[in-house]
Amino acid sequence: MAAPNIVNVATITGKTALANVTTSFANLVVNTAASGKVFKVNALYVTNVDGSSATNVSIDLVRSGFSYAVANVLSVPATSTLDMISKSIYLEEGDYIQIKASANLDAHAVCSFEELS
Repeated sequence: MAAPNIVNVATITGKTALANVTTSFANLVVNTAASGKVFKVNALYVTNVDGSSATNVSIDLVRSGFSYAVANVLSVPATSTLDMISKSIYLEEGDYIQIKASANLDAHAVCSFEELS
């Protein structure tokens, strides 16, 4: 099934993905192949929960097996939150967002998105 034309969507479902970020890339939001949906990512926040040290965060959008950097080794200061995107990002069928940090479990990710079908 092809992704819907976003002008003619029948359903918009709000979602929030959460992650305790590790040192290996892990999927945060996944729009499966043949889902018949488009995902509109509205916000992606990363908070460094470590009280004393910065952590570096990398976020990739993966399409057709190729990774495209949204944030590449971006430093998040201790006890700080960064807004990782300033405008919406659309995930087509088969696309997904991955995230990792330089320190295990020192960062939390919160991603607000809509499933359009």
